[in-house]
Amino acid sequence: MVQILSWIWVFSGTILILLVLLHSPKGDGMGGIAASGSSMFNSASSAEASLNKITWTFLVIFLSLAIILSAGWIG
Repeated sequence: MVQILSWIWVFSGTILILLVLLHSPKGDGMGGIAASGSSMFNSASSAEASLNKITWTFLVIFLSLAIILSAGWIG
């Protein structure tokens, strides 16, 4: 069981790295929200929002497995 979780952990870490690299390198941050009011709701921002959700999901999986595997809760 530990070996299966370890492989899932490695896989989620690899996918997490790829997802972070897919993010836009030039984020406007909070200033971009006020400056580009109507462009906030286009397909690019929708794609970025979906990418953020997927990235956060894989981050939670990765960190949860890291805690579970390092704590030794599964014998």
